[in-house]
Amino acid sequence: MAAFRGPEVWLWRWRRNPLRRRSDVLEAWIMLVAWAFTVLGGAVTGLVTVRAVEDTLARERAETRTVPARLIEDAPDAGAGEPAGRVVWTKARWTAPDGTPRSGRVRVSAGTSADTPVLVWTDADGRLVTRPTTVAVARLRACLIGVFAGAGVAAVPFAAGGVLRGRLERRRVDRWDEEWERIGPLWGRMTS
Repeated sequence: MAAFRGPEVWLWRWRRNPLRRRSDVLEAWIMLVAWAFTVLGGAVTGLVTVRAVEDTLARERAETRTVPARLIEDAPDAGAGEPAGRVVWTKARWTAPDGTPRSGRVRVSAGTSADTPVLVWTDADGRLVTRPTTVAVARLRACLIGVFAGAGVAAVPFAAGGVLRGRLERRRVDRWDEEWERIGPLWGRMTS
């Protein structure tokens, strides 16, 4: 059964009051610490994560480059019910920075013939990599990951504060029940 609560008075747990219990002060401190860790921990984690993701994606952009390549085989044609601009995988060959020939599967438009020049993205060793993200997409991705990381970290002290507050509330209600069991029978005799 929930305890009756009157109108909310701001910061009542911090004011001097003869009815204020030690558990009220403890609850106030627990909630203050929980909210401080929730807000600060979430914000700091989010900002650090955004910075780390942006740095990683910027490094990825700096370490990749486009290299001219030629298709080794014809790309499959689009089927009868498929759109004309469909993208398919086919083999291509290019030269790595150290001069060794490399080959791999790249995406091209359907029906592209062999020996057609294409540009591929490679790393410093000449291995195929995916196209790096643009600055705008990297910023958006970093912000989203930062928000989720910050919210995840902030949820821990928020939930812990709620659990501790719930335990304190249950303990208060149990004490009230004990007091009522002790005082309740006397109350009936006083009103007779």
